[in-house]
Amino acid sequence: MRSSWRVFIVIELLLLLWALYQLLGNIPAIIFLTFSVVNLFYVLNKKYKTSFNQFQLVASIIIMVLSLLNSPAVWLMLILAVIYFGLVMREISEVRFFNFAPWNKKQIKMIKTTGRSKRAGKRFKRSWIGSQRLGSDTYEWDDINFSLMIGDTIIDLGNTLLPKEDNVVIIRKVFGRTRILVPTGIGILLEHSSMRGAVHFDQEVYHLNNESLKLYSEDYDDSTRRLKVITNTLFGDLEVIRV
Repeated sequence: MRSSWRVFIVIELLLLLWALYQLLGNIPAIIFLTFSVVNLFYVLNKKYKTSFNQFQLVASIIIMVLSLLNSPAVWLMLILAVIYFGLVMREISEVRFFNFAPWNKKQIKMIKTTGRSKRAGKRFKRSWIGSQRLGSDTYEWDDINFSLMIGDTIIDLGNTLLPKEDNVVIIRKVFGRTRILVPTGIGILLEHSSMRGAVHFDQEVYHLNNESLKLYSEDYDDSTRRLKVITNTLFGDLEVIRV
């Protein structure tokens, strides 16, 4: 979340500079904006305010907003802010408040296994904007492969049983943090590329700046169950955590 917040601030500042550049080329907008700012300071600093001063205050704010909205960059700033805070609120709303309830502390989840069946293909669609959590409940394992534009991702492998073979997780993302929870005893091969971000793997932290990274867990060669994680991120951190 901290990484995505820093990226959001940087983009907003760049858009603000673009908005100032656009306003410099729009003389009427500068005149109205300057008039509204001066009038606003005059009203706010006045000790005794009349009803006309209240009208001045409201009119100055309206003129200021309309002058700023004359720039397309300001509209982009507002749209990006709405999208970002909408994703943040969605992630907060998805927190499971009853995870620490007394009746869940000793809960046992059983995974039913079946014999090998005939393989069949499938087609499905994932959202490319928004935070996602995969593996909140018990599920049957299937290789993961998806792309995401903006958002944080949590993949919990503690609620599934990995087959005794190579298992694959492929994630392509532009902005956002990725967290993968892997049970102890599973060998991990990590291949990660990032323009800017940090990698947390086996209690080590690697900071990447337009770099690629390939790491193996210490038990990779001796493990009967292996996980291959391939991730590509433009901006964002990656965490591989043992559970």
